Amino acid sequence: MDTVIDTTDRTFVEVAEIWVPEGDRLVWGGGAYGGLGGFEVASARESFGKGEGLPGKAWAEARPVVLKEFDGSYFKRTEAARAAGLTAAVAIPVFAGATLKAVLVVLCADDAERVGAIEVWAEGDGVLTLEDGYYGAASHFEWVSQHTQFPRGQGLVGGVWSAEAPILMRDLGSAYRFMRADSAGKAGLTNGLGLPIPVPGGRTYVLTLLSARSTPLARRFEIWDARAAKVGAKKEARLVDGICSREGPLWDPDNAGRERAVRIWQGPVGHALGSGLPVVESGSAAGGYAMMVALPIHAHGELSHVVAWYC
Repeated sequence: MDTVIDTTDRTFVEVAEIWVPEGDRLVWGGGAYGGLGGFEVASARESFGKGEGLPGKAWAEARPVVLKEFDGSYFKRTEAARAAGLTAAVAIPVFAGATLKAVLVVLCADDAERVGAIEVWAEGDGVLTLEDGYYGAASHFEWVSQHTQFPRGQGLVGGVWSAEAPILMRDLGSAYRFMRADSAGKAGLTNGLGLPIPVPGGRTYVLTLLSARSTPLARRFEIWDARAAKVGAKKEARLVDGICSREGPLWDPDNAGRERAVRIWQGPVGHALGSGLPVVESGSAAGGYAMMVALPIHAHGELSHVVAWYC
């Protein structure tokens, strides 16, 4: 991971940032801003009460929140975002049981060519339906998604619901298990990552990150399982799936010799494992990628997985 990666192509996500609770407010916990220094400065000065701004709304409503445009909305940094060319954002709360650990916010820029999807699916009447999503230029795929439902165990979304675990799906346009394969293929979507987002109250939410070849949401995805038994006094997580645009598959279930593990506090994934908080890195700390995000998932109050993506 010391090789410098070619990150000159545009990506779907421009910024990732962390907001952590401090007393009765969320304060800035760092982020990766891709050279958008003005927006970074504006963010570092900001804080949010419960229900205030995008991070505060995700906290108050205990759910992932998509905001597809900033003008005229409750977004507090609209002027700085406009100057940086940012147009949309998704806030992802990280809960351990009833305790909010942090809110991860990812921000995107819009143009006629950026394709990808960040979707929030919510359970109601025994199926998962689209609560909201951001699709860039993939308008037809958005329409199809708005008219699709997932029973438990069906497709990527229903599979995550059933497994209560993240799932990585490849070749979306030809994947027989991906229910929207035809429209995904036409939109140029390639890989999909589905994540359970546990929240207080028991309602089921699934977040999907769908990447396109032309404007990838990420160049590398990893799923680390932290449910394994402790090794000595130190917990570890094991890589159970992954894919990289340069390296191909990162894990082979038929080749145990390729199994990888990371211990608590070892690298960004290990820091997410140890702290239970999201980790956002850039540059050399991100393994040569422009940005990496390590997102912990707490199932039934215990940290079960860490999902990492590298842009």
